[in-house]
Amino acid sequence: MKGGFPPAGDLRAAVIGGGSWGTAFARLLARAGIRTELVCRRQEQAEAINLTHRNPDYLCSVELPAGLAAATMADNLLPEAALVAVAVPSRFFRDAMRVAASALHPDAVVLNLTKGLEPVTLKRLSVVLDEELDGKAASRVAVLSGPNHAEEVAADVPSATTVAAREEKLARWLQQLLSTSSFRVYINNDMAGVELCGAVKNVIALAAGMSDGMGFGDNAKASLITRGLAEMARLGTRLGAQPHTFSGLAGMGDLIATCTSRHSRNRLAGELIAGGISPAGAEAEIGMVAEGIASAPSVRELARGAGVDMPITEQVCAVLEGKDASLAVAELMSRRPGAE
Repeated sequence: MKGGFPPAGDLRAAVIGGGSWGTAFARLLARAGIRTELVCRRQEQAEAINLTHRNPDYLCSVELPAGLAAATMADNLLPEAALVAVAVPSRFFRDAMRVAASALHPDAVVLNLTKGLEPVTLKRLSVVLDEELDGKAASRVAVLSGPNHAEEVAADVPSATTVAAREEKLARWLQQLLSTSSFRVYINNDMAGVELCGAVKNVIALAAGMSDGMGFGDNAKASLITRGLAEMARLGTRLGAQPHTFSGLAGMGDLIATCTSRHSRNRLAGELIAGGISPAGAEAEIGMVAEGIASAPSVRELARGAGVDMPITEQVCAVLEGKDASLAVAELMSRRPGAE
């Protein structure tokens, strides 16, 4: 691997995280001819995948390629992987990378698939990666984000995505490596913007779900999406992101998908919460992490620290903390009128 990036046929890849998105992405890599290993948290999950070529816990109806192997962090082949993709919830991200860091090949590319911020520190996850890798892999860290529901990617439904990296050479290598007849990859050099889009869009999707849960219509949802995009752009540009990122796949594209799709965990969580279920109860009913529940307080604190007004985010957090959703709507609608 030293001195360059290997072609797909000579490449080994590992995907850390045996959830829906990790499984779908590992399948994508394997079908592209890349020897791929899915790194699971539990031994029994890895054994079931190797035996049945299906993930028993996520996307269980999807048949996985015979060439896709599974293992746990304790027995996987991370040292041999030229590409390591990370798809674990943001709250577990640093712990997972701390365990993996010592096993990574020194030239490995690390691709973040997780959308969110680190709780408490409010750091973007590429920053967490840099810290856990001791800054030695900064030029080999990249981020992937966009309207990429795992269910559709795993079914080879046409999708597009954005890969952002500090080094254009790395972004173009990933673009070529990951592009298939059903998965179109664009490149971007705005890692901060792409990551902030991925964190904020889940918070706005909670609001969109709450709107659905309260029985509101298309006007309300379109208004939330549009004004949510404005919040995303205000925060991102204040923190140094590039304005064009917010009108792209990581911004507008992912926001639309997450706020409207039947596959969206965050939209569904918001709907359940508006119906009186607690945030923890909503995640339990969905059976998967709704990243926006953890991200919302982090996004709020990041915005407050930067002096950025994000009224939808503020009200989403208030509802998560027990406020009645109808009161949150009333307060949003009664805010002082302003210009777009």
